[in-house]
Amino acid sequence: MAVKFRLTRYGSKKKPFYRIIVADSRSPRDGRFIENVGTYDPLKDPAQITLNREKIKVWYSKGARPTKTVENLFKKEGLLKELT
Repeated sequence: MAVKFRLTRYGSKKKPFYRIIVADSRSPRDGRFIENVGTYDPLKDPAQITLNREKIKVWYSKGARPTKTVENLFKKEGLLKELT
Protein backbone atom coordinates (compact mmCIF):
# COMPACT_ATOMS: atom_id res chain seq x y z
CA MET A 1 0.00 0.00 0.00
CA ALA A 2 1.53 3.30 -1.12
CA VAL A 3 0.58 6.19 1.11
CA LYS A 4 0.72 9.71 -0.29
CA PHE A 5 0.20 13.31 0.74
CA ARG A 6 -2.33 14.68 -1.71
CA LEU A 7 -5.01 17.33 -2.17
CA THR A 8 -8.72 16.72 -1.86
CA ARG A 9 -11.11 19.32 -3.24
CA TYR A 10 -13.79 21.09 -1.23
CA GLY A 11 -15.61 24.37 -1.79
CA SER A 12 -18.16 25.14 -4.46
CA LYS A 13 -18.15 25.68 -8.21
CA LYS A 14 -15.29 28.02 -9.19
CA LYS A 15 -14.42 28.51 -5.50
CA PRO A 16 -12.09 25.61 -4.74
CA PHE A 17 -10.63 24.97 -1.32
CA TYR A 18 -8.29 22.05 -0.73
CA ARG A 19 -7.32 19.90 2.22
CA ILE A 20 -3.92 18.26 2.33
CA ILE A 21 -4.49 14.69 3.37
CA VAL A 22 -2.67 11.40 3.83
CA ALA A 23 -4.34 8.71 1.75
CA ASP A 24 -3.78 5.40 0.04
CA SER A 25 -2.73 6.12 -3.55
CA ARG A 26 -5.50 3.80 -4.82
CA SER A 27 -8.29 5.84 -3.20
CA PRO A 28 -10.17 8.37 -5.36
CA ARG A 29 -9.26 12.07 -5.03
CA ASP A 30 -12.24 12.93 -2.86
CA GLY A 31 -12.57 9.47 -1.32
CA ARG A 32 -11.42 7.83 1.85
CA PHE A 33 -8.37 9.26 3.58
CA ILE A 34 -6.26 8.42 6.62
CA GLU A 35 -5.57 11.85 8.14
CA ASN A 36 -5.97 15.55 7.42
CA VAL A 37 -2.63 17.40 7.74
CA GLY A 38 -3.33 20.86 6.30
CA THR A 39 -5.27 23.16 4.01
CA TYR A 40 -4.63 25.15 0.84
CA ASP A 41 -6.79 28.09 -0.24
CA PRO A 42 -5.65 29.34 -3.68
CA LEU A 43 -8.25 32.14 -3.83
CA LYS A 44 -6.71 34.21 -1.03
CA ASP A 45 -4.11 36.78 -2.06
CA PRO A 46 -1.48 35.46 -1.40
CA ALA A 47 -2.58 31.84 -1.35
CA GLN A 48 -3.09 30.58 2.20
CA ILE A 49 -1.36 27.36 3.23
CA THR A 50 -1.67 25.85 6.70
CA LEU A 51 0.32 22.77 7.61
CA ASN A 52 0.43 20.55 10.69
CA ARG A 53 4.20 20.07 10.60
CA GLU A 54 4.35 17.48 13.38
CA LYS A 55 1.84 15.17 11.70
CA ILE A 56 3.57 15.60 8.33
CA LYS A 57 6.97 14.68 9.81
CA VAL A 58 5.50 11.57 11.43
CA TRP A 59 3.84 10.41 8.21
CA TYR A 60 6.95 11.22 6.14
CA SER A 61 9.06 9.09 8.50
CA LYS A 62 6.59 6.24 7.99
CA GLY A 63 7.13 6.39 4.22
CA ALA A 64 4.36 8.67 2.93
CA ARG A 65 5.50 10.76 -0.04
CA PRO A 66 3.92 13.91 -1.50
CA THR A 67 2.46 14.27 -4.97
CA LYS A 68 4.12 16.89 -7.21
CA THR A 69 1.58 19.56 -6.30
CA VAL A 70 1.85 18.94 -2.57
CA GLU A 71 5.64 18.79 -2.87
CA ASN A 72 5.58 22.29 -4.37
CA LEU A 73 3.42 23.51 -1.47
CA PHE A 74 5.86 21.97 1.03
CA LYS A 75 8.77 23.69 -0.77
CA LYS A 76 6.93 27.01 -0.69
CA GLU A 77 6.49 26.69 3.09
CA GLY A 78 10.10 25.52 3.59
CA LEU A 79 9.02 22.16 4.99
CA LEU A 80 10.70 19.95 2.40
CA LYS A 81 14.19 20.93 3.60
CA GLU A 82 13.24 19.86 7.13
CA LEU A 83 11.99 16.50 5.87
CA THR A 84 15.03 15.57 3.76
